Amino acid sequence: MRGPVLDHAKRLEDEGQRILKLNIGNPAPFGFEAPEEILQDVMRNLPTAQGYCDSKGLYSARKAIMQECQRKEIPGVGIEDIYIGNGVSELIVMCMQALLNDGDEVLIPAPDYPLWTAAANLSGGHGVHYRCDEQADWTPDIADIRAKITSRTRAIVLINPNNPTGAVYPPAVVRDVLAVAKEHNLVVFSDEIYDKILYDGVEHTATGALADDDQLVITMNGLSKSYRCAGFRSGWMTISGTIAKQRAKDFIQGLTMLASMRLCANVPAQHAIQTALGGYQSINDLILPGGRLLAQRDITVEKLNAIPGVSCVTPKGALYAFPRLDPKVFNIQDDQKLVLDLLLQEKILLVQGTAFNWPEPDHVRIVTLPWADQLGDALDRFGNFLSRYRQ
Repeated sequence: MRGPVLDHAKRLEDEGQRILKLNIGNPAPFGFEAPEEILQDVMRNLPTAQGYCDSKGLYSARKAIMQECQRKEIPGVGIEDIYIGNGVSELIVMCMQALLNDGDEVLIPAPDYPLWTAAANLSGGHGVHYRCDEQADWTPDIADIRAKITSRTRAIVLINPNNPTGAVYPPAVVRDVLAVAKEHNLVVFSDEIYDKILYDGVEHTATGALADDDQLVITMNGLSKSYRCAGFRSGWMTISGTIAKQRAKDFIQGLTMLASMRLCANVPAQHAIQTALGGYQSINDLILPGGRLLAQRDITVEKLNAIPGVSCVTPKGALYAFPRLDPKVFNIQDDQKLVLDLLLQEKILLVQGTAFNWPEPDHVRIVTLPWADQLGDALDRFGNFLSRYRQ
């Protein structure tokens, strides 16, 4: 997502050209601003936010997260089971460092949010990708998960709602994954950062709410998306599974050590958490009929499916679409070259599907954050580009 194609985009911008960036889920540049109530709370608490706090985070913020877990029916999460980080990204890296020895394996979805794979690999482990089934609304392929488990497998990652596909997994699917994890004594990491960005009346069920008490579930969430506070870098993780926590004392001790090594997370931004979780949920104004995010999702799917040779499973959540470019029509051999050529010719920046560890060069990810008319125009241009493009 931040690679050679983005470098070309920066060069074009330096030359004075305007680039439509559909590559990163960053709400603020597209007019999605944080609620005023959150900003006011952060500003009012600045005088008392100048020093370090507890390495796990402010008590008031962790208390609000604990109450959110109660609302989501994730049992057994106490104050000390909550760690606040500089975004979920930092916490993912911490988890991989605490868990993995050299050569250990983590099952990660394909397509994935690539930080999970990078963090596993950089921690001495190895990301092994299980396939999500496009024909089944991008839900995990349970048979493929089973086939990928070895004696070195230590954990499985769920991204639900999913980035990049926008899939929201039904409870039955999550239970199937949990059953496999329990059978093989795997830690379950559940990335739920988009759990409030849902469309068409779809409901999200937290993985921790479906797990047995002897299963260790690490749930990730934060302010970046639902509360449009991406720049605050304020995320958190919770540890659930009362019996499992007793068996995982070494791992949890490692997490606590790593949290202490970075002293603490950004203190001013932590003052946003209590207000965000306990206040008016303005995200609902954006995802329900008449809301911007829903309208933008709809125009994206409509325009993509109108392009000959392109098909897109309708996202049920998150801020992305992951359309397929029929290989029989386009014969794309190098999807990074495809997005680079699109950038150079149309000044539109996308991300190639292989950047999300999808094995074939036949998908791209599109961010659905611009206004609907802007998206419609961009996707019309994308369709015209594809009509004449061959490799």
